Amino acid sequence: MAVRFDIITIFPGMFSSVVDESILGRAVKSGLVEIQRVDLRDFTEDRHRSVDDRPYGGGPGMVFKPEPVFDAVESVLGEVGSAADAGVRKIILTPQGRRLDQPLLRELSGESRIVLLCGHYEGLDERIFEGLGFEEVSIGDYVLSGGELPAMVLIDGVVRLLPGALGHPESSEEESFENGILEYPQYTRPSEYRGMKVPEVLLSGNHAEIEQWRRQQALERTRDRRGDLLENRELQEKGAGAG
Repeated sequence: MAVRFDIITIFPGMFSSVVDESILGRAVKSGLVEIQRVDLRDFTEDRHRSVDDRPYGGGPGMVFKPEPVFDAVESVLGEVGSAADAGVRKIILTPQGRRLDQPLLRELSGESRIVLLCGHYEGLDERIFEGLGFEEVSIGDYVLSGGELPAMVLIDGVVRLLPGALGHPESSEEESFENGILEYPQYTRPSEYRGMKVPEVLLSGNHAEIEQWRRQQALERTRDRRGDLLENRELQEKGAGAG
């Protein structure tokens, strides 16, 4: 099933290299993904093509106005509540949103259409959230200049989970965070380089021992680098057991 992304942004050109290259570029060419870029400034009415204004009540920065955003979204989907609008995931990339993680990417990879709104400046008029039914998603607890880079991260994370996007279907299943832990160390030829050797178990051909080694390495790496992942996993298992 193909997934369509509609990206509403004031910088549509930022997506060109990402859309044309690597796994995402191949997915677009093969028809797995369709990406439409919508220039928010096309929905302004003044000669300066202004999408923002000063906030009521004072304060620094500028705020996205509701009019061009509503017009852009309705141009893409039709009126809010219409048949075209139903069932579409509408996401605003913002630091205040739900944290983007692998389970959310898995969830989004099952959608047929996703609309992404890239904010800028000090934020967006609150009526955009209230009137258009967007959900908020964040890629981390930090602030960037706009939502374009987070949108690229989200799209890339979703596309690589689509059947046929990767050369080997198993690739996405064995990556970090898929099972709540980090990925095990990887090696390739040569077997020795500058005195550093590939672990003997990987050269043994014993698949059961290799699998056990990888599992142990993944757990140790997670414990050393991201102990919080194991803590969350233990809490989830306890919660499931209590049910």
